Amino acid sequence: MNIFKKKSLCAALAGIGVLGVAGAAQAVNLNPDGLGQVLIYPYYTVRSDAAGNAYNSLLSVVNTTASVKAVKVRFLEGKNSREVLDFNLYLSPKDVWAAAISATADGAALTSPDKSCTLPLAVSQGQTIAFRNGAYAGIDGGGSTLDRTREGYAEIIEMSTYADNSTTHTNVTHVSGVPPGCSKQTDALGDSEALPPTGGLIGGITLINVNAGTDFTADAVAIDNFSVAKLYTGAGKDTPNLESASPPISVVVANNQVFQSAWTPSTGEAVSAVLMHDQIMNEYVLDAVTKSGTDWVVTMPTKRFFVGIGTGAPDELFQSNFSKNDSTGSCDDVSPTIYDREENTTSTPLDFSPQPTAGVNSLCFEANVITFQSASVLGSVNTETITPPASFEHGWLNLGFLPSTVSGATHKLINFGGTQVAALGAAFGAPATATYVGLPVVGFAVQSFVNGAISVNGVNTLSNYGGNFVQKGTRLIE
Repeated sequence: MNIFKKKSLCAALAGIGVLGVAGAAQAVNLNPDGLGQVLIYPYYTVRSDAAGNAYNSLLSVVNTTASVKAVKVRFLEGKNSREVLDFNLYLSPKDVWAAAISATADGAALTSPDKSCTLPLAVSQGQTIAFRNGAYAGIDGGGSTLDRTREGYAEIIEMSTYADNSTTHTNVTHVSGVPPGCSKQTDALGDSEALPPTGGLIGGITLINVNAGTDFTADAVAIDNFSVAKLYTGAGKDTPNLESASPPISVVVANNQVFQSAWTPSTGEAVSAVLMHDQIMNEYVLDAVTKSGTDWVVTMPTKRFFVGIGTGAPDELFQSNFSKNDSTGSCDDVSPTIYDREENTTSTPLDFSPQPTAGVNSLCFEANVITFQSASVLGSVNTETITPPASFEHGWLNLGFLPSTVSGATHKLINFGGTQVAALGAAFGAPATATYVGLPVVGFAVQSFVNGAISVNGVNTLSNYGGNFVQKGTRLIE
């Protein structure tokens, strides 16, 4: 972290007196129960699997509260987290909004049969809205075509709530299943009547492949206490985003301690801190009889706030900027260690294939897919391949984010003098410097089992299955 950021942090602490008056309840945190002000959907795809069968992605968000809410819905492509579509959505009390992402001839598009009010209105009118490439075409080296929009991730950020006697509440609250005033709702009205967000959003996404007979589901990652102030912005604005935490304080529980850190305003550090892991781990299955396959999704939803376009390295956390002149991306060294189900491991270094740098395993995008033995369950192009030893048909992988080839601030999120630490149930100590080690990641593993058509009581039945498992991990805070 540079001197400017140190000075900015000192000013922030002095200005809001954050550590003296704000308890953990007013800090950004990862909600283990799945409710929050911010929802991160780790992955969407409309690509085709190795057999040529195409996915659709079905996304939903639920307002579990008795208040009307305005949320920002944003879809980002997977290479460099460039926005491909965003809009404002109004959720009436206890409302559910659902939409489908499907493939087009050259990219992807969103369609929603839902009647909840949106700005622009086209979304709530059921029109098909194509994803756009204007935020990346000709800007970085990741490619300019719409094909890039076919996989990525999504975020939904609560911007505001509304009083029961407000015009917005009247316009957008369903009456006999239909909001009466979507055409009357405007951004100016939504902003003028906005009250602070209160949380209570839940969500999930389904990656369904009808022709393959498989279906993978993932819960949205819920971040709570994101803002104590209203965040309303007009439709099409790139804010609020994951930099917009107010106040910019994070709270993380790790190793029976509570770490509360105040960060520089207008950075992605508060959200990054609650997503940091020094390693993640999960299982894989490569059963020959059922033609099983495994893919891992590893998404870094705050990477875009740290990584620039061009050569060299960012000021902190990530290892390299996103290449402008080729498709390399922005690579971070990782350390995979594999085990079979009988505790065996290998002394031979495990390699990704293809390797962007000889002898180094790296993840180079913001929504990455690791496929085992070229299974290509999800058909991703943002992928690295792991080939386990021949005898390691099933097992688990530990993916470490502590690179041995670089030093300094890489894979470290350093909070200078703004962190208080407490044992569980105890009072916070004096502010000190803390280093969050690793990378901010979310994701899951998917496993497919392809039996093909089998005879059940004399009837041929498609017998393909899929399952998913959230990534597990550890935290290292020094």
